[in-house]
Amino acid sequence: MAEFDVMGYRKVSVILDRGFYSKENIDLLYKNHQKFIIGVKLGLKYVKEVLEEERENLQLWSNLQTQFGAYGICRTIEWDYEQQRPYKGDILKSTRRAYLHLFYNPEKAAKDQANMNDYLSILYYDLTEGTKKEYRMKDYDRYFEVTTTPKRGKKIQPKEDAMRQVARNYGYFALLSNEVKRPFEALSLYRSKDIVEKGFGNLKDRLNFRRMRTSSELSLNGKLFVEFIALIYLSYVKKKMQDASLFEKWTLQGLLDELDTIERFESPDHGRLLGEVTKKQEEIYNALGVEPPSL
Repeated sequence: MAEFDVMGYRKVSVILDRGFYSKENIDLLYKNHQKFIIGVKLGLKYVKEVLEEERENLQLWSNLQTQFGAYGICRTIEWDYEQQRPYKGDILKSTRRAYLHLFYNPEKAAKDQANMNDYLSILYYDLTEGTKKEYRMKDYDRYFEVTTTPKRGKKIQPKEDAMRQVARNYGYFALLSNEVKRPFEALSLYRSKDIVEKGFGNLKDRLNFRRMRTSSELSLNGKLFVEFIALIYLSYVKKKMQDASLFEKWTLQGLLDELDTIERFESPDHGRLLGEVTKKQEEIYNALGVEPPSL
């Protein structure tokens, strides 16, 4: 964060994956007055408590946002803040305001169930074939009970209570912020990092970034700069699509593919020739606040 200060960016909000979550990290963010949005696990005590209170409300139509295909709510909570004070030899304890955003996505619920079914099948296969993996040992014990008797041999029984408990959270996810109060604003900002991550993969194909070999370091820097600018454009297009409610009709990739069919030719003898721009494409440009292509 000190590097941002050097560059003149004093009010930078950070967006962090669940992997960065820890009480120590959140305390440090509060200590440094840093605004953040971070993914949090449903298994955390304070998240579970609020989720159980709001589970039914989460699936009410009034909490649905069709643009995201998800239901969302926000609850204001108190974060138990701790700060070690070496100069006093104690720990300062207080509370800080935080916003817990809870979401339910039916499509995610179906995917979660399919993924869990596949995983349970893998666990069962390992147990029946005697090919258990060390990194799955906890899950074998969590979801199955294995007994062995001289007469009946090995018997594998699913622990259905544990499976039902996991199934209750299919489709749910949570974010924590100390700044953003509106759930879908938080979700939009959180997903903006996915635009860069997914866009990086797409640019490997569109701009030939799968081959990074260049004749010089200068050429490599040029390629990376073009990629950086392209990712900025992607994030900007996504923001404009949200402002114009275009996600109700289009995905980001689908919209780009639609506009990608417009072609412009240039030759010494005929000057510039613009391919056909359809009415649908003109509507997209106008919705984005951009003039449609013209000669």
